[in-house]
Amino acid sequence: MQKTVEFFFDFGSPTTYLAHTQMHQLAVDTGAKVVYRPMLLGGVFKATGNASPVTVPAKGRWMGADMARFATRYGVPFAHNPHFPINTLTLMRGATGLQMRDPQKLMDYVDAVFQAMWVQPRNMGDPAVMAEVLGAAGFSAESLMGLVADPEVKGQLVATTEEAVARGAFGAPTFFVGEQMFFGQDRLDFVREALA
Repeated sequence: MQKTVEFFFDFGSPTTYLAHTQMHQLAVDTGAKVVYRPMLLGGVFKATGNASPVTVPAKGRWMGADMARFATRYGVPFAHNPHFPINTLTLMRGATGLQMRDPQKLMDYVDAVFQAMWVQPRNMGDPAVMAEVLGAAGFSAESLMGLVADPEVKGQLVATTEEAVARGAFGAPTFFVGEQMFFGQDRLDFVREALA
């Protein structure tokens, strides 16, 4: 039976972008199915009393260097986003809506948003920038806004966020292999072992 790794993510997390860059190879190497689970990191923080590491200046400085090291190790581009932190509610509802209504387009959307956030880097909290980036990736801003406004989509994002918290998540990225939870893109070796 094919194993599955659930990848709980939010576009606002640079370490989640780094993890995303490794998901395809992880699936190839392990034969596992990677299931992307959009959640709202702000909701997770609020529910668990956690906060972004950058709120601790020394940790924030360290993380900047550490993310650059991992980007080099992975051979992927990475740029600090000067607009960080960015409110990702609309973006995460977009991911949720596509997953629900047009799932074959989800990964194109995820790739485009992560690239805009952590490679280019753009202010994806600005609706005009968001429309420009997603339009260039082949998405209709009008249809995406329809998804974002859909009450069922809003409800699903809340439900997934609550599920993540109930299962023990306190930040992003969080991975589950069955009931085993792993936090952080620097724990992918343990995810691989759990899938082996």
